[in-house]
Formats: sequence, structure tokens, C-alpha cells
Amino acid sequence: MLPAGPLWKCKPWAANHPTKSPLQLFYRDPIECIESLLNSPLSADDIEFTPYKLYKTTEKSIRVYSEWLSGDVAWTMQVCVFLAEFLYVVLIKVFQQNIPPKATLLGTILSSDKTRITAMTGDRTAHPLLISLANMKAGYRAKSSHHAFLLLALLPVSKFITHDKPLRGMLENRLIHECLDFILEPLKKAAYCGAMMSDPYGSLRYCFTPLAAYIVNTPEATMLAGVDGKTLPVTMAGHKQFGDSFKHEPRTASTMLAQLHAVTTKADPNSDLKTYLKEAKKFRLNGVDKPFWRDWPLAEPSLFLTPEPLHHFNKEFYDHDLKWCIRKLGEAEIDFRFSILQPHIGLRHFKDGVSRLKQVTGREHRNIQRYIVAVITGAASQDFIIAIRSMMDFCYLAQAPEVDGIMCDKIDAALLEFHRHKSAIMDAGVRVGKGNRPIQNWYIPKLELMQSVVTNIKANGAAINFTADHTEHAHIEVVKDPAKSGNNQKYEEQICRHLDRSDKCRQFDLATAIRDARIEFGTLPLPHLDNELDSDDEDNIFPDDINVPNQLRSSATLLGSIHTVSNIGRTRRIPTNYFEEAARLVRDRDLNLPLPLRTFMAGSRTAIHLNREPFLRRTSIHEIASRFCIPNLAPSLAHFLSRAAKGGRSLYTVGGCRSSAPGTTSLPFQKLEVWQGLRIQLKDYHDPCIVHPPQALCASPPTEKWPLGRFDAVLINIDPDKEWPQSKMTGNGS
Repeated sequence: MLPAGPLWKCKPWAANHPTKSPLQLFYRDPIECIESLLNSPLSADDIEFTPYKLYKTTEKSIRVYSEWLSGDVAWTMQVCVFLAEFLYVVLIKVFQQNIPPKATLLGTILSSDKTRITAMTGDRTAHPLLISLANMKAGYRAKSSHHAFLLLALLPVSKFITHDKPLRGMLENRLIHECLDFILEPLKKAAYCGAMMSDPYGSLRYCFTPLAAYIVNTPEATMLAGVDGKTLPVTMAGHKQFGDSFKHEPRTASTMLAQLHAVTTKADPNSDLKTYLKEAKKFRLNGVDKPFWRDWPLAEPSLFLTPEPLHHFNKEFYDHDLKWCIRKLGEAEIDFRFSILQPHIGLRHFKDGVSRLKQVTGREHRNIQRYIVAVITGAASQDFIIAIRSMMDFCYLAQAPEVDGIMCDKIDAALLEFHRHKSAIMDAGVRVGKGNRPIQNWYIPKLELMQSVVTNIKANGAAINFTADHTEHAHIEVVKDPAKSGNNQKYEEQICRHLDRSDKCRQFDLATAIRDARIEFGTLPLPHLDNELDSDDEDNIFPDDINVPNQLRSSATLLGSIHTVSNIGRTRRIPTNYFEEAARLVRDRDLNLPLPLRTFMAGSRTAIHLNREPFLRRTSIHEIASRFCIPNLAPSLAHFLSRAAKGGRSLYTVGGCRSSAPGTTSLPFQKLEVWQGLRIQLKDYHDPCIVHPPQALCASPPTEKWPLGRFDAVLINIDPDKEWPQSKMTGNGS
């Protein structure tokens, strides 16, 4: 029998109001899902259990925030030190009294969003609820091949029979909260009492499961927090305060529950729905009387509803910032400017402009952001450009995988700079609504949400850890693809069956591969020995004819030692590591390798690779100078060789015409080999241990269509005393 994962269950759901069709809830036990993620041997290298604080200096003056366990919330829960500025003090003390000193915190990550599962016809929508672990490193969760986001439930998509639209919305919101309350009850009990779970090494841990993050877009976050559309789930600001340049009071669970109690005293939440909704509107609530987080220890909407870069930053840019730029320059002008930009491998080239894009994804949002400041330069006022540029600075800094105290100040400063210059946007008349009617206010919810970014980073770690890019991609794997494999009938049931079978096949493939490799992952159990064994028999404890399993404690070593049928735990395409290739070539230099080496390192963070075949082979210097329009090529080469012979340090000076020094006009060679492109590979800015995929750089000679040639722009270090990123932009030339 195939080893099974968490089992699926189905529960007919009785709604309190008539619906067009019967409701069914498909769900799994969240504790089983958490445990399946926790005890997987594939996650052993990328899971952490102990909260920690990172500092940049030995004086501990600059704090660094990266993973969830590096934030104040996890530290506060585990260490019993109250650091977060607005946690529920009474509840946290009760919670800490129930946590033994050596217990393990397992931060729960949830995500839900409606997604369409039929194309063109059918109008079928699913509402998946995903679950993951905040203890897993963000880079591990981001890879879909690791299956770090599991489908916990398919929430019912209801259609209530009523013509009252506000009432129908309240009933739909209540249904979601009721289902979440039922599904997540085991996690709430484990958050209060704890539960025994096995880690990847087979050791038992006493685990508590607080809610670390709920990844959703803005409308879903508003619904989950239980507030109305004209306010926000994380602050008490109303819609008329969204444009303020300061942060408003946070929306705490205690305040919300007190408001719900006040509403309940004036109207019954079950029998008098319209009156209850009317009273709830006075407090800017949406009519949900029992939010699912009300009895979850330490569940604070202002904390677990984390900033979401895909919608709060990238979607905000496309819906507002880009529209302002289009109206300022005009559609024809901005489309022309985008169309003449140099195409770059790896980035989309908008040859038809950006004003009429359809089906735009987060990748297009980010690609447009790379160009927008340069595109509008010269066509808008200085204050307008500063406002757009400061918003771009905010988005880039806030999405860093590692944020320190200095960067937090820069994030706040960038947002404040936008507010100082935002009047230029209004003065330009580009903020308009339907019918091109001017809008004279800043009622943009995401502007107010940005005020809470730094606070949440300090509480939960880097904001990019909780982007919806990962969950949106997971919807394809756990909802859309299984739905397409069925017969277009009973989608929910067939999705569950498909996932159940794929989980079994994946578990079976991994288990049999480990068994075939004779590997024991984790702690190797000792054989049963007789307590009265004589010392003379010690040599016979492990006879020669018994094969002792190979003990491993590393996921990377495990994946390198087994051979699976499917692609378990591995990406479909592994990029070449040119740093390792360059180091290997240097080690093997004595093996008569052809010179010069075509793969080499330029500094500690850059690797360069040339193709085997050059673009021009053994071509004369005069022909190359003529073809590429470089009349001083020969003198420049002579100047370079002269400096190299004298031991000069500044060998790579870029720019300007050079003439050869006296006595160096002749060259020891007359022909060259020219490469039209190369591949360059860089290490991560924040973590040098991470090697990014290589990028292609190309340069083409002048042609009739491109009289000046075509080439990618690069930054070159021309000062040997400077090294990026420590030197920032000093010592570089373009």
C-alpha cells in the first residue's frame, strides 16, 4: 500500500441562509499537514527552530531582519521578553506560561484567494486555502518543486438567495470565517496546549502553532480582519486619512473584539441580520460576528496580515504610478519611449509600449519599474519625477530579502519623500477617475498600508518572505492543473483525488529511493543488544554479512545519494555555477588546458564565461577596427600592454581616446578573436553564498539599421581599491 499524506475529508455544510446549491467543505487536518512539512527529510537543511537576533556589528547597534524567526514576534513568544510595540500584553503572558522552556514554535502561514478553474465557459471558481511553515527558509518555500505550500481546504464558494447585496456580502464573509474556524480548530488547540511532532531527524518536539502570517490581497485581508471596505485591516485610519504622511494607530484584536461586543448588545447577530449589519457599519465592521482569529492565542490582525509585495507594491505601481506617468506624457509619447529602449535578454521588451497591455503579471510590473524613471525624465517636472522615483526606492528597499535598521530608516525616508512631493502629481492633473474626472484626494488604501511596512518587517522579518507570487504559482499546481485533468464535473472532489494520488506517488518514490540506496536519515537506531553481552563478544556485534545503513543528516547529501523516478526536491533546470567552473580550471591549470581560459572570475562576486567558438576567429586588427568603428583600437591595445608590462594597477580604465606611448606602436600580434556575447554570473548582494543564474550580455557591430551598433550597458569597476557592493557606486564606470 502506498504511503499516504494527510487524508482528505468532506463535510456537508449547512448554511444559515438559503443558497442556490448545496455547500460542501473539502479539508484536511492542519496538524497532519504541518507535521508532513515538518518531518520531511528534504527540508532538514532549510528549517529552523530557535528564534534569534542578527546584528551587523559586535556592538549590537544595527539589527538585521530576514526570516520570521529573526523578528520580534517569534523572539517575544519564545524568550518571554516583551519587545513588540503593540502585542496583546495579557494574552501573551498567559501564552508564555503554557510554553515549556524547550518547546518549539512552529509559525503557521496561511493563504487564501479565489481563483478561476475554468476557461472561456463554465464560470467555476475555487477558493483554495494553503498552509505552510514560517520556520522554513523563504528561499526553500519559494521553489515550487519543494511543495512547501499544501492545499489545506477548498472553501465553499456560495451564492446566497437574496436581492440585498450588502446582506449577501455579509453572509458570504460569515461563511468563510465559519469554515476557517472549523478547519483551524486543531491549530488553535496546539497553539494553546501544544502537540508532539516529529522533526526531519526523527526527534520528537513539543510544538506550539501560532499564526505567523496570512498571505492575501487587500480585499481578502479586509474580509479576514472583519472590517468594512472604507478602512484598513491593520490600522484604525478611515478612507479620508489614507493619504496622511504618518502612521495611524494599529488595529488590535482587543479593539476589534470590544467593538463586536458593543454591536452584539444592540442587535442579535443571528435573528436580526440587517440591524446587526447597520450597527456594525458604525464601527466600520463588515458584519462578521465571530472572526476566526478571535480565540487563536496571539493572533493580531495588524501582525499576521503582513505586507504583500505583489499586490501592495507591484500592483499599486501599475494601477496608480504608471497611470500617472501615462497621462503626464501621453500614450503615444510613453509608448514610443518604451519601444526604442535597448532589448535586454531576460527582460521583456515593450516594443508596442505599455499603455494598452493586457493580461499583465507581476513580472511585467517589475520590468516596467526598471525603466520608468529613465523613461519619464525630461518630460515631467522635477517634483513629479522625485515623487515617482521615491516610490520606486520604497518598493525596491522594502522587497529586500534582508533588511537592517539603516535600511528601515531609508524605507521610511523614501515614503516620506513621496508625500513631500506628491502635490506635483495633483498639480499635473493626472490623478483622475472614471470619465477622466479629476480626483482631488489621496484615498488610496495601499498608501496607508505602506506606513506599516517597517513595523511589520521588524515584527515578522523581511516582507518578501510573504509575497503572493509563491502562492499564486502554487494555485496552478494544487488547483488548476488537477482541475484540468478531470472530466469537468465535480471539480472539488476530483482535485482532492488527484492531489491524494500525487502525494502517494511522491511519498512512495522517495521512500523506495531511500531504501534502495540503503540510507538511514536522521538518527541511526542501535541494534537490540543483550545487556549481558560479554566484552569478548564485542567483535561480533556487527557481523560482516550485515550491511549497516548509511546514516545521513543533510538534505543536500540525501538528494545527491538517491535516484528518484520523478523530480523530487530538484528544480527542472539547474543553472551552471561558473564560480565553481573557474575554480576547477585554476586547480587543473597544470593539465595542459587550452589558454586563455574562457571561464574565469573577475573579483570575488563576478564570474565570466565565453563561448567556445568566437564571433570572429583570427581576424586582423585593422578589419576589426573598421567593422566596429574603433579607429584607435591598435593604440589602445599597445597602451594596455605597456601599462601591464610596467605593473600599473589601473589596467582597466574605461573611456576616452588613448594613444600608444613612444616605443610601443608595434604589437606582438596582428590578429584577434572577438566574442559577440558572454555570460556573466553574480553573487547575491545580501548573501554571497547565493549564486544567481547567469545572464547573457551581447554587443553587435554597427549596421544600416543600427548605425551605432547594439549592446547591453554594464557597470565596470575601474578602481582596484574598490569592490562592489561595499564600495556601492564609487569606483565604477559605464
